[in-house]
Amino acid sequence: MPYKEKEIEKKYFSIGEVAEKFKVATSLIRYWEGEFDIIRPKKDKKGNRRFTKDDIDKIQLIYHLVKEKGYTLQGAQEIIKKEHYLIHDKAAMIQRLNEIKGFLIEIRDKLNDEAH
Repeated sequence: MPYKEKEIEKKYFSIGEVAEKFKVATSLIRYWEGEFDIIRPKKDKKGNRRFTKDDIDKIQLIYHLVKEKGYTLQGAQEIIKKEHYLIHDKAAMIQRLNEIKGFLIEIRDKLNDEAH
């Protein structure tokens, strides 16, 4: 049995990588950081933000509430305060549903390509 190298999992992400993931400007990520207490990335010696997967999950929830559901920042803040114990579960669920959506879109596109 050949030895398969374990995939190295990235622990920290730059603000540029996070912004790219959500297709938003880095300034929006910085703005949300100031508006939402749940986003607290670590900073390196140069002051560059280093986001963890947990930070990204929280940003995913904020993105979902503000960009997809249309909540105001204040509305999103209130939901997060009221349901702080559910934040992690919701963020994980949203991420999983987005993965499933992407997978289904990929299947649909392949079927459409084969039909033509």
